[in-house]
Amino acid sequence: MLGIAIGIVLVDQCSKAAMLHLLQPGQTHPLIGDWFRLRLLFNSGAAFSIGSSMTWIFTTIQLVFVVGILGFVSRRITVTSAAVYLAMIAGGAAGNLCDRLFRAPGFFVGHVVDFISVGSFAVFNIADSFITVGVALLIIAMIRHPETFEDHKPDTTAAAAANTAQDQGVRRG
Repeated sequence: MLGIAIGIVLVDQCSKAAMLHLLQPGQTHPLIGDWFRLRLLFNSGAAFSIGSSMTWIFTTIQLVFVVGILGFVSRRITVTSAAVYLAMIAGGAAGNLCDRLFRAPGFFVGHVVDFISVGSFAVFNIADSFITVGVALLIIAMIRHPETFEDHKPDTTAAAAANTAQDQGVRRG
């Protein structure tokens, strides 16, 4: 899982570095007519630039989320596909977290580099794409196979009752 997340961060950061080198802020470069284009923007907010004045809050949330998924949740995942989907989400979040930590205007308040523009939809990046696809696949998997995401704790009451009955049988004999 960690390898997938790291790979996503590398692809995301390399794509952002390339766009920073090739495009000027606000410049639009059409690839498929006016439907699919490259447009360099800097996002200080969350998805769709929501909360642009609260960058440090989003940075904190992303940091807790990435550490939580990679550190705690990943140890409890037993379904390979779910681990891959969570790695996609964590890798995307970590890619954007790198921007928030290390890009201008400063540490912990950096702006996320966005450059993919499709139709009249918001401008986004590779990390956003992995987050979106990972969440969608995880939801679909949870709907189609809910039993694989249930918490499988041993039934301690049945086990305790069986042990008690067995202990009583031993004492009588």
